[in-house]
Amino acid sequence: MNNIKDFLHRTIMHYAFWYNETERQFGREIAFEVLNSAWDRSSEIQFKRLKKLFSDGDDESNIFDLGKLNDSVEDVEKSLAVNWLANDGVWFQALEFTRGMNDAKRVNDSTWAQFSPFEARVIKRKFNMGDNPGLEGLKFALQHRLYAFVNKQEIVYETENSFVFRMNECRVQIARNRKGLDDYPCKSGGMVEYTTFAETIDKRIKTEVVSCPPDQHPDEYFCAWKFSI
Repeated sequence: MNNIKDFLHRTIMHYAFWYNETERQFGREIAFEVLNSAWDRSSEIQFKRLKKLFSDGDDESNIFDLGKLNDSVEDVEKSLAVNWLANDGVWFQALEFTRGMNDAKRVNDSTWAQFSPFEARVIKRKFNMGDNPGLEGLKFALQHRLYAFVNKQEIVYETENSFVFRMNECRVQIARNRKGLDDYPCKSGGMVEYTTFAETIDKRIKTEVVSCPPDQHPDEYFCAWKFSI
């Protein structure tokens, strides 16, 4: 139950960060225009997925009644995590259709600069991790991001003072590849995302990109990041 509340909280905040950054960069009128487009699509996707989890799926009043669950709480957690990711993509597309790819990428990177440290703080508080839990704390925190519920990831090449984190399966990139599209060039956003997340977990941790699209990568992972103290 705690994870369900937590995941809803993170999704709401990510949604708010998207709006805030859009308004900051393009003004209120454009932000409302993009918000309307994003909400129409996002609400449709989210409620459709949640309805599948409950026995009386045609009645939206039952959506958050855990007594009506068809499946386990773990299924709800995964569905909420997938909804979070879908919501992120919907906002990106709404901006892309309104302002173009460059503006969408810029707002995306700025939004991750807000959301990633927020998510790190949520995880630190939830698990009472303290101020500077080191690399072990970061390993733990990476397993409790929303991404960990929708993607496959691993930690490799560990030393006393560093480790490499790989995203083996990325839901977004796999969906693009399935449509015959190239990898989304997420390196700029990833640098913001992983650096701010790691620094929030422990300000001593440094982040380096090993490989991230548009970089070439082997089949076994899409991106890889090195963290060190």
